[in-house]
Amino acid sequence: MLERQESLSRFPEILPYPTKSLEIFINNEWQDSVSRKVFPVYNPATGEQICEVQEAEKADVDKAVQAARLAFSLGSVWRRMDASERGRLLSKLADLVERDSIYLATIESLNSGKPFLPTLFVDLQATIKTLRYFAGYADKLHGTSIPMDGDYLTFTRYEPIGVCGQIIPWNFPLMMTAWKLGPAIACGNTVVLKPAEQTPLTCLYMAALIKEAGFPPGVINILPGFGPTAGAAIASHMGIDKVAFTGSTEVFFSLVKWLRSTATYLGLAVEEAHQGVFFNAGQCCTAGSRVFVEEPIYDEFVRRSVERAKRRIVGSPFDPTTEQGPQISREQQNRVLEFIQIGISEGAKLECGGKALGLKGFYIEPTVFSNVRDDMRIAREEIFGPVQLIMKFKTVEEVIERANNTDYGLVAAVFTNDINKAMTISTAMQAGTVWINCFNALGTQCPFGGYKMSGNGREMGENSLKEYTEVKTITMKMVAKNS
Repeated sequence: MLERQESLSRFPEILPYPTKSLEIFINNEWQDSVSRKVFPVYNPATGEQICEVQEAEKADVDKAVQAARLAFSLGSVWRRMDASERGRLLSKLADLVERDSIYLATIESLNSGKPFLPTLFVDLQATIKTLRYFAGYADKLHGTSIPMDGDYLTFTRYEPIGVCGQIIPWNFPLMMTAWKLGPAIACGNTVVLKPAEQTPLTCLYMAALIKEAGFPPGVINILPGFGPTAGAAIASHMGIDKVAFTGSTEVFFSLVKWLRSTATYLGLAVEEAHQGVFFNAGQCCTAGSRVFVEEPIYDEFVRRSVERAKRRIVGSPFDPTTEQGPQISREQQNRVLEFIQIGISEGAKLECGGKALGLKGFYIEPTVFSNVRDDMRIAREEIFGPVQLIMKFKTVEEVIERANNTDYGLVAAVFTNDINKAMTISTAMQAGTVWINCFNALGTQCPFGGYKMSGNGREMGENSLKEYTEVKTITMKMVAKNS
């Protein structure tokens, strides 16, 4: 505990944050909100205020939509721009993010509590790769010719939808911004984007890079604000043609671990399960909060998982030894602690953790529960924190049925050295992504999204481009010259 407390004192000096980045970004201009209201932004590792940010509300959304619609109008600079030039602008933005990656990673860590090194080498690299990936696709949205019956020439075009509202979550602010901006811009849309109120700083800095890259005014507008006001205004605005939203859900999808009893393989599964739930302090939509373990190895798996959780280093995001930073806010910390108490009251066995660390930030001990039943609230509702639930099963048929017994289905994972079991389980899982013998193996090229209540549509990959286009079929009657 002493080492963890000492690590918190190892913060770098806060880099000077551009004053203009605290304002709203509309039509390539920095401006105050219409109401001139501001809201504080905090460092969750210390609980201290970093700065204040202008608060966007409905009137600001109206202004941003007007700018975006003008930028999308026929004959505008953006609509007349060659597709290859759109790709060049996205590539330029990727170059600027790479140039300022250390600065961006520092801001992200200060604002979100994410450990600095993973932020720099995972989040920033993923952001850069995503922007470059979609930059390459900008001039490759090919339609098709269709051999329609009769004397017709028929073909399709992929056309931009229009103004896209985009709402970004607080757990991966920069990376999710790239996930949404990349395909929307590659397809020729314009954007009104709201970062999470907890983590607006890197997104606002991105606005400065967007202007520097040379995007025309109104193409990308960034409005920090709150969900019930700015977010609701974006979601309901009649001038917005598409809304892309990533945020919390009521239940995590059950992440299946089919484990064999060999010692080496068990060690791999324990570590993957540990990283799957505790990465980013459990604040991931893909967090493997529910782990199903085969009965013969259940006790050994629990023992090793507890040992690993106790070794996890929690502390300053800027300490290179830190594995886990704070939760995003006091509210989220209290919410996770409340769920832990619910788990105890429901009869689950608290193996380790369960408390807030004695620090001034919003830290929670890595927590492991065993003897968890499917009907417990901690097993069915969203925790979004560093809490691992280890459950027991006997047969493949049983675990498939239990894992799929939810309204949600984002990801699942299966660990086995039996290819038949791997394929049986992976094809039976009602989830948008299924990993075999790995976890969180995400790629820019791979579609990402969920079944049932875990999302509508897919982000990333070639398919995400189609989410930002309208397919138009054009048919022309071929008339003979002498007729």
